[in-house]
Amino acid sequence: MDASLRISNWRRATGTLLIATAIWLASLGPGIAQKDEGTTSGLSGPTILEEARLKMEKWIETQQIISKERKDWQQGKDILVGRLELVQKEIATLNEKIKQAETGIEEASKKRKDLQAENDQFKAAGVQLTDAVSGMEGEVRRLFKQLPDPVRARLQPLFERIPEDPSKTRVSAAERFQNVLGILNEVNKANNEITVSYEVHTLADGNPSEVKAIYVGLGQAYYVSARGEAGVGRPTTEGWKWEPTQASAAQVLMALDILQGKQSPAFVPLPVKIQ
Repeated sequence: MDASLRISNWRRATGTLLIATAIWLASLGPGIAQKDEGTTSGLSGPTILEEARLKMEKWIETQQIISKERKDWQQGKDILVGRLELVQKEIATLNEKIKQAETGIEEASKKRKDLQAENDQFKAAGVQLTDAVSGMEGEVRRLFKQLPDPVRARLQPLFERIPEDPSKTRVSAAERFQNVLGILNEVNKANNEITVSYEVHTLADGNPSEVKAIYVGLGQAYYVSARGEAGVGRPTTEGWKWEPTQASAAQVLMALDILQGKQSPAFVPLPVKIQ
């Protein structure tokens, strides 16, 4: 719209100039004619009219060049303005992305610090748990010596999982806890049961013999041989200690018959030592 307006103005100006030039030439017409008549006799070169026409052509050509240059300059300006606006938009977009990236970096840094703090807490808790399970494993080792032989035989696979050196084991604290809890669960179960076991013990005459042993929980046990020799056993820090007690043979045999369903349930007095 600006280019068409400039062309219209230029045409109007050009038309006005041509009219003014024509009027000027008309006013000079007689003089020019006379001068031409006086000089036609041997003078050469362009006449005033020709000079005016040439100058007019040059002027029009110059105006056309100026108009073209202005048009080209305006088009170049529009292109540059458009490119500048595009670059400014790209800069604004990049600045927004930079702000978002900075915000994301801050959030990631904060989250990393939180995770690091949480990880430190987990490590500290892991150290405490490892120390705790190591202590429990030591107690289980001490307790294992005091268990009856049948219970020890049943728990032997779990007991062998306890590491010899806790500081060099690769087993996780969770697995070690699970193993210890498994042992303690079996120990608690055995402590609430009365079990009968076939074992070999040294009798009063010093000879080993197969006997039937009755374990009352984990704190008391009795045995009787095929010849009616009886004994009582109790746990110690070094294992079970057995002592002959011939006076209790009949009661132990009666208890065995009741446990095996050979007699009706009844109260059977047996020696008990509370430690």
